[in-house]
Amino acid sequence: MFVDIANIKIVAGKGGDGAIAFHREKYVAAGGPDGGDGGKGGDIVFVVDDNLATLADFRYKRKYAAKNGENGRGARQFGKKGEDLIIRVPRGTLIREANSKAVMADMSKTDRFVAAKGGKGGWGNTHFATPTRQVPRFAKPGMPGEEWDITLELKLLADVGLLGFPSVGKSSLISVVSQAKPKIADYHFTTLVPNLGVVSMGEGNSFVIADIPGIIEGASEGVGLGHAFLRHVERCRLLVHIVDVSGSEGRDPIEDFNTINEELVKFNPELAKREQIVAGNKIDMAEPEQIERFKSYVEEKGYSYYSICAPIQEGTKELMNAVWNKLSTLPPIKEYEAEEIPLEAYMKDDTGFKITELEPGYFLVEASWFPKVLKGVDYNDYESLQYMQRVLEKSGVFDALRERGINEGDTVSLYDIEFEYIP
Repeated sequence: MFVDIANIKIVAGKGGDGAIAFHREKYVAAGGPDGGDGGKGGDIVFVVDDNLATLADFRYKRKYAAKNGENGRGARQFGKKGEDLIIRVPRGTLIREANSKAVMADMSKTDRFVAAKGGKGGWGNTHFATPTRQVPRFAKPGMPGEEWDITLELKLLADVGLLGFPSVGKSSLISVVSQAKPKIADYHFTTLVPNLGVVSMGEGNSFVIADIPGIIEGASEGVGLGHAFLRHVERCRLLVHIVDVSGSEGRDPIEDFNTINEELVKFNPELAKREQIVAGNKIDMAEPEQIERFKSYVEEKGYSYYSICAPIQEGTKELMNAVWNKLSTLPPIKEYEAEEIPLEAYMKDDTGFKITELEPGYFLVEASWFPKVLKGVDYNDYESLQYMQRVLEKSGVFDALRERGINEGDTVSLYDIEFEYIP
């Protein structure tokens, strides 16, 4: 089954907790704290697998979680790092944050992407020994790993996309110009999944062509099959629009041509601006007047036109030469840039937190959303610190600390961030 979109949840591993321990050795009095740090949680890593062609593996499994880091131990033994979870996806997969739809990564040129980072391990009580606090009886818990609801969207990597109504000859064309062997039959929607073929132009030159399932009127709104596959032409550098110039099914070729282009505009206005070559197929069944009428109309619109009869390869070589020449003038296959995820997406479902007074004047604040929201804070930059203060104020952390009786000069700890409270 061809699956080209999937919604999953990813959860990176939690960091291991720091240990509370004291050095104990014969004849050594007051050995002091020696609790080790917890290990880092495992990351969620997406890796391109060129042997995969669909997202079918994500159809039934929706949650992916990496291993947690091990807790620290006595004798300053650090916990082991949690194992990373590797998720394999086809090349061309877009990874989006599900709520904001922001692009996190485009797995077309990137072969490896860390989508969720594991939490840092908590500090053991060794870190908290000071001249005035010689017996710290507390340690820090590990940080939670990042977690995201994400959408995986496969967009085929093809130089050329074939467009047209069902049964106009797209599959016939790709079968004669490449080694692809799509199903061909005399009924609509024979092609149920996109087919890729490599067209060789000699001397090591080639390009990839995609046969997209037939589009009909209303496809952009969910009618027929084509709407599910329009996303696959978004990367294409060039579109080849195939029209049954004979009108063998009782439709007007000019109306067919305009209908498909209107669907492109509705789905994505950028597609309507994509370079397009028009091929009038089934010329063996058409009258010369029909061919000339359609050709004149298309060329008046500014498109290049070629007449073909795909099954017997009439005109297909000239069409492929024209495609190759046009591709040499066009930019590379479209890549999507990573986008900034808005703050609202980080805190959409969870603004909760927990406050623990580890000892008088030392408050630990824990929240699953801290790692994502505060990971970019630069503690040497005033504006960055102001941002952190706004987040803590907006989420109610400062109000809760004041209710707990925090005083000026007390220490607030947000996992690996510590600062003095100033009202």
